[in-house]
Amino acid sequence: MKLKLLIIFTSILTYSFAQKKIVFDRLQAIENNDLTFYDIEGIRITKQNFNYSFDKRGLRKAYRKYRIKRKEVKTKDSLLPYKHVLVTTKTKINEEYNQYSAIYFIENPKKGISVIYFNSYKKDRILEREFINLALHNKIPKRCFAEPKITMIDFVGRFIKLGSSCNWMDINNVQCPGYGQMNWSVHENLKSAQQALHYQLTITKLKSDIRLKSEEQVSIEFEGVTTKATKIEYVTKGGTSFLISLSGAKTLNVYYVACKVRNHYVSCVLSFWNNDAIRKSGLPPLLEEVMKIKTSTNK
Repeated sequence: MKLKLLIIFTSILTYSFAQKKIVFDRLQAIENNDLTFYDIEGIRITKQNFNYSFDKRGLRKAYRKYRIKRKEVKTKDSLLPYKHVLVTTKTKINEEYNQYSAIYFIENPKKGISVIYFNSYKKDRILEREFINLALHNKIPKRCFAEPKITMIDFVGRFIKLGSSCNWMDINNVQCPGYGQMNWSVHENLKSAQQALHYQLTITKLKSDIRLKSEEQVSIEFEGVTTKATKIEYVTKGGTSFLISLSGAKTLNVYYVACKVRNHYVSCVLSFWNNDAIRKSGLPPLLEEVMKIKTSTNK
């Protein structure tokens, strides 16, 4: 009995001491009906609750929702103090990157099943455990949640007013048709921001329906900070490309930037089509809100 108690106590200590990864200033969320979307350091997370009992029948129903097949390996995390089943996958992107996913089917405090799905280029079990504990017990502050209908956005600690035509395409991913698009994540350090940015750049370059026309390093001012960005011009291939704008645009200009802004490390991808409303600055209105292109006269 003493040995059993010691093991339990040790596990609780190990789990408690791991609660150091989540910083709420780096976490953003959006609720959309029964789904909640999260982003922290480029790790994409979704949470969905089901009124299924945590038993074989209830789990089978939840598995079907996420297309989990019988043959897929179902495991557990011994350091997670909840009834749960864990399904993980690892997909090779190229020689440099793998895509990791972890889907937790967990008995929640209401005795239903919560499905929490992590998707990233890096595996972080400590962060996953901590996030699950926070999400299951509704401990994520309201300030981390953005409004589903955009009127303004919290961009790395600065609120930016936007028009009613702008939409969330994903968590921390804003598109204003004809005025540009940008997505971003806030990170623990500059290395993490640069890695997330490079991964996103790699994924885009591997798409089969675009080709890279040009790539260069340019000087920009990003949220008042002078820094370098990778500027890439992509050209779409063929009439069925997912990237072809409804207005007939063929060229997509993209800026990739990672730097420190207001004591936060941010990775950001900013893009616009060649027939967007491009101003004298060389940028559409949304991008003008956060960046300027440095020229030889204003460097």
